[in-house]
Amino acid sequence: MTGQTSKGAALLPYAAWAVTRAALLLCVSGVLTLGTLDVTVDVSVIYRGWYETLLTGTYPLDDVTWQYPPGAALAILSPALLPFWEYASAFYALVLLCDALVFGLLLYAGRRPGMRAAGAWVWVVGVPLLGPTVYARYDLMVTAVAVAALLAGVRHPKVLGVLAAFGALLKVWPALVLIGVRRGQPTRAAWSAAALTAAGLGVGFALWMPGAYAFLAFQRDRGLEIESLGALYFHLARHTGWEGRVELHYGSMEFLGPHVGLVSTLALGLAVLALGWLLVWRLRARTFAAHTPAQAAFTAVLLFTTTSRVISPQYVVWLVGLAAVCLAFRGGGMVRPAVLVLVAAGVTVLEFPVYFAEVVASDAWGVGLLVVRNGLLVAASLIAARRLWRETVPGAVAGPTPVRGDQPSRALR
Repeated sequence: MTGQTSKGAALLPYAAWAVTRAALLLCVSGVLTLGTLDVTVDVSVIYRGWYETLLTGTYPLDDVTWQYPPGAALAILSPALLPFWEYASAFYALVLLCDALVFGLLLYAGRRPGMRAAGAWVWVVGVPLLGPTVYARYDLMVTAVAVAALLAGVRHPKVLGVLAAFGALLKVWPALVLIGVRRGQPTRAAWSAAALTAAGLGVGFALWMPGAYAFLAFQRDRGLEIESLGALYFHLARHTGWEGRVELHYGSMEFLGPHVGLVSTLALGLAVLALGWLLVWRLRARTFAAHTPAQAAFTAVLLFTTTSRVISPQYVVWLVGLAAVCLAFRGGGMVRPAVLVLVAAGVTVLEFPVYFAEVVASDAWGVGLLVVRNGLLVAASLIAARRLWRETVPGAVAGPTPVRGDQPSRALR
């Protein structure tokens, strides 16, 4: 009986993953519906349009909604690997494959000494909490690269560097996985590998097709998206006579009108402050454990997501993936911010797509959902930053005994 119970417990995460992912596939295929908003349009219309353009041998130079690094072309073109399916179906199948890859990596890592299965459970639970949007964007593919980088980096810093650079050319933020690499030889190995990979691939993409870096101008001209932290001011101001409006602008619903530029600048200023804090932390940190790179990456992405002018629902899948890696380590901390991120994921699916019309209209219910979701992300950011600082900076009150940065760790050998 004990053996059967143990076997059933071992199969439980696989069953949970299979059931939840089947539900997601039913949602993106239209069998199940969640609200009235069709979140699959990005794949069937926008991605498909970019796909056709890319096949002609150029990036979408005249499309301001193309705001991604040149490596994103690989994700958009990836359905060509399954030519026997139509574009959207092939795309969902590949996202499912990446989802399974992350799940498998976390399960495998959980069997190592000093690791646990909690990370895999965070992934199993967190992804479906975001609803069908998570399969209707390419962000899960990028998250898979970042998760693989952090898990491989425990023993192979050069692999972390290569994957970080590749991920950054897909969607920039995976470069942040480099910030917490242990001082000394691991940092030199990871950062030099990242620099060489980024340089080589960057030149390769520029030579591959014209317009590889046109996205920089499009990204620069973006405004304040209605789901961002700064947008809460305008949601409230609309009820007190503010003379602005909400429009589809640069591919997302943004606020346009008086004072929007100022609030956008303030949001950028907060992002600069977040970067400054991370640089100070990096300079002062002396104590690094095997889990420190995951903690640092999780904290950094939380800070930049929260201060962003755009907090789209798919951004939260980045945080779910990094939270899963943090919790894959025993004694790695970050439990509270990880739980907050999971709750934020559940609230996110309510504000988009279920009640997005209420968000666009600045309805009390829609604004309330945004306040809760963004408040959870702010709280997670502050708690994570405090935890990271206390564990790694000399003189701070530390948590579990970590590994000194100038000493080899058994987990890092």
